Amino acid sequence: MELDHLFLLEALKEAKKAFKLGEVPIGAIIVKDRKIISRAFNRKEFLQDPTAHAELLAIKEASRKLNSWRLNGCTLYSTVEPCIMCCGVIIQSRIDRLVYSVPDPKFGGIESLYTIFKDKKVNHRLEVKKIYIKEAEELLKEFFKALRERCRSLA
Repeated sequence: MELDHLFLLEALKEAKKAFKLGEVPIGAIIVKDRKIISRAFNRKEFLQDPTAHAELLAIKEASRKLNSWRLNGCTLYSTVEPCIMCCGVIIQSRIDRLVYSVPDPKFGGIESLYTIFKDKKVNHRLEVKKIYIKEAEELLKEFFKALRERCRSLA
């Protein structure tokens, strides 16, 4: 199995943690020199913080570990297409590569709503790769189905 695929499966482990805690099941890891240097999952509900996306939390941890806001030479793996906020931080952190799995039709900043990384006005270029992992999509569908059912039962 390809290395990018294996690392995305590590991000999927993080998404499963989020799912178990009632968070939107998105996971992210950052890799440098073929080693995972940070891992995170969504924690918006737990932290009551709208910026507590898996990608941002992973970037913050990687920056802390490397003692630098510049994450040159790093690859971010995310189970879901990053939103426009996360895309902005990816650009600011100078990440070299992004590998993600499932598109996000409501918030996606790469292919779904916007194509931020293709905008010629953006000062940082990075490689973007998409590898579909069915389990990542199924986890999201299961989460939102359960959420809708809870909402219906409260109504």
